[in-house]
Amino acid sequence: MTRPRRPAHPTRARILEAAGRELGRDPDSSLTNIAEAAGVVRRTVYAHFAGRSALVEGLATEAAEALRHALATVAAPGPDDAATALRRFVLALWPVGDRYRILLRLAPQDLGAAQVDEILAPARDMATAIIERGQRQGVFHTRIPPAPLGRALEKLLLALLDCVNAGTWSDDGTQSARAALIAVGAEGSAKRVTAGTASPSA
Repeated sequence: MTRPRRPAHPTRARILEAAGRELGRDPDSSLTNIAEAAGVVRRTVYAHFAGRSALVEGLATEAAEALRHALATVAAPGPDDAATALRRFVLALWPVGDRYRILLRLAPQDLGAAQVDEILAPARDMATAIIERGQRQGVFHTRIPPAPLGRALEKLLLALLDCVNAGTWSDDGTQSARAALIAVGAEGSAKRVTAGTASPSA
């Protein structure tokens, strides 16, 4: 049996929340600015995080946990329509990506590629499984193998999140789910994705 996870220290959680806001406003925000936004002194930030990289890593850890929780709400591909599974997958993960999209800008300088891969691995595995089923069902195109197609889909969704981050586009996940379905060749299913079906459980 595993021990229950200890709740996060409230001050640490407040610092991380402030860091997400401040870094989202300005990726170059200093630890002093983040401390002020969290209502603590700079020394308190250092009591929980050794520096900027550790703070970003804390955000990445939160993002990884949120990602795992979101994936747990998406049923693994079964005999049902893979297009529906892919739509639910995108809609479930979009709020996580939207909340932690600042990591798209910070990851290259503050996180190593190996850690980014570790965070995204569960989502990649599920995307590959959904695409495999869709190809077997004949609803997704088969010109590209599941794993490479899943990585291409990941790049597409991250690019759309980056557009949201830059303020050039807004989406609740519905249009991104439609784009994902088009990318895998399920144009007919994409046409049925509307604002009225934006719930992952729909």
